[in-house]
Amino acid sequence: MLIPVDLGPRSYSIVVEPGALASVGARLRELRVGSRAVLVTDAGILKLHGQVVVASLEAAGLSVTVLEVPDGEAAKTLAVAEHCWDRLLAAGADRTSTVLALGGGAVGDLAGFVAATYMRGANFVPLPTTVLAQVDASSGGKTAIDHPKAKNLIGAFHQPRLVIVDPAVVLTLPDRDFRSGLAEIVKHGVVLDAAYFDDVERSAAALTARDLPTLTRIIGGSCRLKAAVIHRDPEEKGEWRFALNNGHTIGHALEAATRFETWTHGEAVALGMVAEARLAERLGLADAATTRRQEALLRALGLPVQAAAVEAEAVLAAIAHDKKARDGRVPFVLAPSIGAFRVVYDVSPADVRAALASIVGGGR
Repeated sequence: MLIPVDLGPRSYSIVVEPGALASVGARLRELRVGSRAVLVTDAGILKLHGQVVVASLEAAGLSVTVLEVPDGEAAKTLAVAEHCWDRLLAAGADRTSTVLALGGGAVGDLAGFVAATYMRGANFVPLPTTVLAQVDASSGGKTAIDHPKAKNLIGAFHQPRLVIVDPAVVLTLPDRDFRSGLAEIVKHGVVLDAAYFDDVERSAAALTARDLPTLTRIIGGSCRLKAAVIHRDPEEKGEWRFALNNGHTIGHALEAATRFETWTHGEAVALGMVAEARLAERLGLADAATTRRQEALLRALGLPVQAAAVEAEAVLAAIAHDKKARDGRVPFVLAPSIGAFRVVYDVSPADVRAALASIVGGGR
């Protein structure tokens, strides 16, 4: 499956195909990039998938430097970015060189940020190895490192030259990491496409069983939906790109309030989706049936819909630093019905507190 992302001179394609990692070298040569490639990854992913990628790059005549970084959010710091810039310089990389991100969303965010800022912009190609990164983080050009007060606070928009999604690699993921990525799939259906949401509902058992044809179809569907949003709003300047933040205003704040130690990103987004669905109900924008469908699907996919405890004031403080804020006003992306969204500003702290309370121990 080849999904075009139409951005004029910055257009690129998302390749969704089992076994696609072995094609990266040939595809880069088709793009006529420079001869140097820097593969950014962590030790675990390098052991699992690095050999296939390096062999493909070298077979295409590219000089390859492998740059190992810490696993997960620990990679997304200024110190690690500086280390990467140093290694690119030592490798002789220039603007024609290509930075490839082999790994999950954190590796992609870091490597994309490094590519965006190195010599004011080198080529960037994500090779996402998690469901979450394949359907969400790898396309769209959003790159970032974290700040102690907020996730992804320091970053830049830098569109990739190509995205290669190999659904077969997610068969190796630990169960918790695999299920975490399914939250972004649910989100796409909730705010963008009711028919796709229906398909995910029907496919829940096959998805959790990691049936490869089902994974390829559903992951490809999510990539298609995101590509359409990116085409409409490539730099998050309008409400269409905001749609992709359903569940994230509260989800990101839950992560920040717990120092990213309690939930995976997808688990926090799942909780955020439920809280924001309850918020939509409270504000009279949606009915209880819409919330119940979201909760039921998230639960069927093994994602949390309740939290043991939530420090509401810490979450509210984190929301105040949300990078989507406009002139101090934080947007919430709420779903009035499945397949639709509405951006709502000026939500009162009392309403947010009530939404947070509703996900603690199953209370409403």
